[in-house]
Amino acid sequence: MNINGISAGYYQTEYTNNQTAKATGTSFSNQLNNIAGKGQIVYMKTDDMLYSGGNGTGLSFYLKYAEGSTEDDPIVIAKGIDENGEEFEQTIHINKINPKCATYVEMHALEAHLDVEKRFGYSSLPIGGTGEMGLHDRADFMDLFEKAISDFIKLNEHRAAAYYRYSMKACWDFMSKKYDI
Repeated sequence: MNINGISAGYYQTEYTNNQTAKATGTSFSNQLNNIAGKGQIVYMKTDDMLYSGGNGTGLSFYLKYAEGSTEDDPIVIAKGIDENGEEFEQTIHINKINPKCATYVEMHALEAHLDVEKRFGYSSLPIGGTGEMGLHDRADFMDLFEKAISDFIKLNEHRAAAYYRYSMKACWDFMSKKYDI
């Protein structure tokens, strides 16, 4: 089927030695990405990874504990592709993360370190606003949690609201220990 010269096609995944998958083929989104000069990279989660994923900006990354990570000073390495298609590597000290002013990558590192349970197919991070965050964008995730909880209550989705309360509590507990609140 063609729509103004763009055909619906297939989506094929190509794996490389470093456990990444690249989108190839003629899918609609791939054709649009090729027009923009960008490709997609998806990191396939392996047993030694804490997290693998991304968001709607093209940001795609995986997280692993760093070699020098300890229980007192947990350190996570984030590697991936930013929203501009550039490779990046970051060292994240978990104890330095502030959920009231954190990046998307930092919050996934915190979520993974705290082993926040994923329920109902949701990320434990609030969905509102995080899909547009770039690698260096910061947000108050505690406010995002409150907004998500409020929105789900308005939609009469009490299980989802309860889940985000649980996730938010994990962040509050982390901050309470960190700042002796």
